[in-house]
Amino acid sequence: MNIEKQIEFDKIKALWSDLAVTDQAKERIAQAAIFFSESDLKKQLRDTTEARFLIEKLGTPPLQNISEIKEVMQSAQKAECLTPYQLERVEICLACIKRLKSYLERGKMFENSLAYYDENLDPLSELRQEISSKIRNGEVDDFATKELQQIRRQIIRCEEQMKQKAEQILRANKECMADNYCTFRNGRICLPVKKDYKWKISGSVIDKSSTGSTLFIEPSGAAKYYEELQLLKIGEENEIYHILYTLSAFVLESVPVLEENLAMIEKLDFIFSKGRLSLEMEAEEPKINTERRIMMRSARHPLMDKKIAVPLQFELGKEQRGIVITGPNTGGKTVAMKTVMLNCIMAQCGLHVTCKEADVCMNGSYLCDIGDGQNLSENLSTFSAHITNVLSVLQEANKDSFVIMDELGSGTDPAEGMGIAVAILEELKKSGALFLVTTHYPEIKEYADKTEDIINARMTFDKETLRPTYQMVIGEAGDSCAFYIADRLGMPNEMLRTAVRAAYGEDAVKSYVFQKPEHKADKKHTARIYKEKSGKKNTELGTKYKIGDSVMVYPEKKIGIVCVPVNEKGVLRVQLPDKKIWINHKRVKLHVSATELYPEDYDFSIVFDTVENRKKRHDMQRKYTDAVIETEQ
Repeated sequence: MNIEKQIEFDKIKALWSDLAVTDQAKERIAQAAIFFSESDLKKQLRDTTEARFLIEKLGTPPLQNISEIKEVMQSAQKAECLTPYQLERVEICLACIKRLKSYLERGKMFENSLAYYDENLDPLSELRQEISSKIRNGEVDDFATKELQQIRRQIIRCEEQMKQKAEQILRANKECMADNYCTFRNGRICLPVKKDYKWKISGSVIDKSSTGSTLFIEPSGAAKYYEELQLLKIGEENEIYHILYTLSAFVLESVPVLEENLAMIEKLDFIFSKGRLSLEMEAEEPKINTERRIMMRSARHPLMDKKIAVPLQFELGKEQRGIVITGPNTGGKTVAMKTVMLNCIMAQCGLHVTCKEADVCMNGSYLCDIGDGQNLSENLSTFSAHITNVLSVLQEANKDSFVIMDELGSGTDPAEGMGIAVAILEELKKSGALFLVTTHYPEIKEYADKTEDIINARMTFDKETLRPTYQMVIGEAGDSCAFYIADRLGMPNEMLRTAVRAAYGEDAVKSYVFQKPEHKADKKHTARIYKEKSGKKNTELGTKYKIGDSVMVYPEKKIGIVCVPVNEKGVLRVQLPDKKIWINHKRVKLHVSATELYPEDYDFSIVFDTVENRKKRHDMQRKYTDAVIETEQ
């Protein structure tokens, strides 16, 4: 039995998780469960209250997802050389820790206990300063060290000299060049020399054009600068690795402090996510008791629109252990039960509740049976699944449980269902649990009236608008209003009499006051079904065209002669001047009937058979022969 899904606490968790930043806080939210220690629960609620207070006063805390930083720390612990990107992530995280520490320090002016968590945060200012001074925009900065600064200056100077030398040769030998600019090939500066002038330019051929008419030559005067440039770049690379390894070692040395910082960020993220949820839902901190009583003032379902949700006034456990809720369908009975249990679970998980005021008891277990439990895969009917679930609930229920059940004894014979409902209530009463149940059985209302520790309650209903008002009145039994609703919606009086007679007897029919004058239901006209007369259609089609009839074939409007009459599918065969075709009778129109064209005993094989087939047929009539008559398909 997935209690969280049945009462929609899983949806509350989804909203809650969206307000967290770190992966660890989201996992903790997914696994959140009720607290059984009163002191632990009160601390959790206090944290939620103080987190909300700080958010209201100082805004949202500067938290960030730290999953990348954990990966960087793992790399550092493996003695790997961290990349500039990884080091920047460390610096950003340390900047976040500094801002978070400052945020909490400002909270101390309100004497907020959460604010003192700042003492557990170390922004590692020296490490942050070291990284920010050496890494910039994902690269090692030119000014990271004097050596690197000097090397990069020499690289720039060498590149300029190499370019100047190449351009000097280019200008001096314009007639030899295919273009008037230098280019780079494989990292070397080259001149675009015409193939015919190769001998005039001293240097190495690095590449050539696709046609072969242009050679890209590195001039000898620029080659010496290229060799110097390569040596400088090797020196630059060595210096960069020296800087990165030094910073990586610094990060490795700071890993223990970083781990403490990250753990504190995750803890604060979880706490502040509760505060943000409270703010989002406009919730309030509940009082907690261990005296088995529940009191809620102006409670509402956390997932319902605050503008349309009708506040619920609820109290249980002070004098009664159970409430039997009655009222019309769609009157809000199930929503009322879910509202109470959902707020209780939220409170026992350390969250604020959507009530103006609440005093909630701690429960050892939350049990429920709500909705249609029909399970086709296990071959369970609605009633079977319902009873299976109820028995499971009764096995677990004890004096520390809170139980809700919807539509007691439904899904079977009313008389037997009523008996089962009474038996269930008796067991719940024996268990000592707090419970809320809904029913339509009038006998259950009478039972609740007479039984100690159980009380009736009803959901109010506006008979003028036929709309539920979603208000619960504890101490009164409600009516299902089924006859009243059916009457107002136009059920004929005769049908209503039959219904009242079946439910309450003939005397009730005489005393029933109809809302509308006597009227009968007008029957609506529906489409009529026409049965096909067997054989008629096929018989008519079979006589429609005869062999020898001259017909016109559409849409080509060609004249042909019928050689096979219409079959049961409405298709006939027609002899055209050049071929025989099968065609639907709807595309054919009689032109001249066969009786007008041919004598009564005319041999149509003269028209339709080939000379060869006619000769073979004639032989077959006179003697035995092996000849085969070929028919056209």
